Amino acid sequence: MLTNLRIFAVNHQKMSSVCINNTCCCKITAILKPSKPNIPLGRNYSSLPGVIGNDIKSLHSIINPPIAKIRNIGIMAHIDAGKTTTTERILYYSGYTRSLGDVDDGDTVTDFMAQERERGITIQSAAVTFDWKGYRVNLIDTPGHVDFTLEVERCLRVLDGAVVVFDASAGVEAQTLTVWRQADKHKIPRICFLNKMDKAGASFKYAVGSIREKLKAKPLLLQLPIGEAKTFKGVVDVVNKEKLLWDSNSDDGKDFERKPLLEKSDPELLKETVEARNTLIEQVADLDDEFADLVLGEFSENFDLLPAEKLQTAIHRVTLAQTAVPVLCGSALKNKVVQPLLDAITMYLPSPEERNCDFLQWYKGDLCALAFKVLHDKQRGPLVFVRIYSGTLKPQLAVHNINGNCTERISRLLLPFADQHVEIPSLTAGNIALTVGLKHTATGDTLVSSKSSAVAAAQRAKGEGEKQQRQNSKVDRLFLAGVEVPEPVFFCTIEPPSGAKQPDLDHALKCLQREDPSLKVKLDPDSGQTMLCGMGELHIEIIHDRIKREYGLETYLGPLQVAYRETILSSAYATDTLDRTLGDKQHFVSVELEARPGETPSVTPVIKYAESVSRDMLKNFQEAVENGIHNACLQGPLIGSPVQDVTITLHSLVIHPGTSATMVSACVSRCIQKALKKADKQVLEPLMNLEVIVPRDYLSLVLADLAQRRGNVQEIQTRQDNSVVIGFVPLAEIMGYSTVLRTLTSGSATFALELSTYQPMNPQDQITLFNQRSGTV
Repeated sequence: MLTNLRIFAVNHQKMSSVCINNTCCCKITAILKPSKPNIPLGRNYSSLPGVIGNDIKSLHSIINPPIAKIRNIGIMAHIDAGKTTTTERILYYSGYTRSLGDVDDGDTVTDFMAQERERGITIQSAAVTFDWKGYRVNLIDTPGHVDFTLEVERCLRVLDGAVVVFDASAGVEAQTLTVWRQADKHKIPRICFLNKMDKAGASFKYAVGSIREKLKAKPLLLQLPIGEAKTFKGVVDVVNKEKLLWDSNSDDGKDFERKPLLEKSDPELLKETVEARNTLIEQVADLDDEFADLVLGEFSENFDLLPAEKLQTAIHRVTLAQTAVPVLCGSALKNKVVQPLLDAITMYLPSPEERNCDFLQWYKGDLCALAFKVLHDKQRGPLVFVRIYSGTLKPQLAVHNINGNCTERISRLLLPFADQHVEIPSLTAGNIALTVGLKHTATGDTLVSSKSSAVAAAQRAKGEGEKQQRQNSKVDRLFLAGVEVPEPVFFCTIEPPSGAKQPDLDHALKCLQREDPSLKVKLDPDSGQTMLCGMGELHIEIIHDRIKREYGLETYLGPLQVAYRETILSSAYATDTLDRTLGDKQHFVSVELEARPGETPSVTPVIKYAESVSRDMLKNFQEAVENGIHNACLQGPLIGSPVQDVTITLHSLVIHPGTSATMVSACVSRCIQKALKKADKQVLEPLMNLEVIVPRDYLSLVLADLAQRRGNVQEIQTRQDNSVVIGFVPLAEIMGYSTVLRTLTSGSATFALELSTYQPMNPQDQITLFNQRSGTV
């Protein structure tokens, strides 16, 4: 393998693309079906990472660069802020592609699914590996639509830094807040890129102000725009006091001028830049003690003498500490200021060794990797994306899955290039890889070298945990950390074209569920129909389309329904006894328990045990008891929806010897259902955060329509020539809203939705819902 790849690198200049043969490079054909006849699906890839022009590096440095030179970053933003366009320019300027792709033309590298190219949006996150000025960058382009929030969540779990892209005319938008909170949760250092500076209404000052006010972040202005909207032609580098100008006649933006600012030629711009640089130095000095000592000591009299390298190093430390965010600006579509963004990524965002992963100390250099995404390919089977935290990954290596408690073998190891991949002989810590051959691994699974390695790591973690008086559960989470999967808010029935096709549909849904953990499939116990549960209308529509295209099944969807919840408003006691003889065995269980409203919101029931309950009995049957409670709370007494915000206290439990755990679960479950029926009950409906951006001429029409939908408007903001309506609206009232909004505003308004919480329905709406469910209306 090593010899073959050396030969490949030497002969690389003779080849027109990365596709050499079946052993070195391959395509995911299952997800590369053309959406339009005129869309060119084949892209012209210029080179492997590390092979630039005639500079052929050693194979080891190409595949496994020094960990300090690795950057694992994500591109994230609100929908239509320009993430994919920015990614496309990054790949072009880094030499990965030979032509500039365009979202509207449907020929971008990272949006390779047919559904993505048809709709012009990102649905699946896509990983691309490239080099920039001696640095290896693993870049992931994430979706911006709220229905695919999990895609962002699971990618952030394995990234070291992120670039947040903003529309300079809109500033912070609804989904920007969501992805920012996700990055906060995973403590991801960020760079802000104010895109679309050439757009009508673009305002650098407004966008920076919205970052400060809405995100509560401290922006560090590393660049100032030269012109805005139609007059935008470049930026000022505040750190180096230089201006960067792009030729408006240039086709691809590769060539630009970098000139120092001089008093003679640019007196006003120089004055503004010096003021901005002094402000930047003061901001960084306030946040970094080491830099403050340097500034106050050696350069207190004249900030102009402070070397740019010292300031850049301090900005790097501040970015890593997440006390401030560097801000850059440009226009990806017009090919301006993307190269300085790449420089900032390598300069200010952290390498893997600069990120603090506490759990790595338990592995002592053994393999530890996290599977964060799964794709299915008809030829190769499951393709699993993994982030390597320690150790080395190689083909034909047997790995142990801690979560699944099973051992699997990696047949091939690939470097990810969106829809094309290159086979490699090994990969070390800090990198992102694509593996073939892992048949049972799912999103969030931890992979280690062997079961004994996992046991040894657990023992080290437990020993350290006892020293620090920590609970074992907290220690476990250190090396079994996955992703939190949100609960679905929509569901509908799905049926195959005939009963003979049901196994094929089950297989397709099983594969899609493994790829997308936010997709839930369950069987309706009353009708026996298969239920498809998802995060929104678009989510379910995409799944339906993929079943048709990728698995060749013409399925039928029932009407979309809202995923309601139930809760109780009062306490209720219940007792139940199960006495049954099966064969020569007698099974006897007696249960007494109380159901009461939960003190804190909780999707799953909070379970408590009274002092009177025998601890010895619980030791043997606690799992059975809790299974019975959880199963009973899956279907509430009102409309059969899951029960939440409830606390169950077990007061008495009598079990005769020989009684099976199944009988214990059945008795507890029946007792819970009795208690829930006795209590005062309430239906909860999903409440959505809504943000509508509408021209002022149509504002009154939009507000009138929201009032009819039980909408609650919180505030109306002004953004350039538009009004921004922010409020809440029940999910049941917002289905099909996009069509209505387009009609009301002649297609000029946009909106964004995000699940806020579950709220109690008022009695009148609850009665209407009951009548709908019973078929009386």
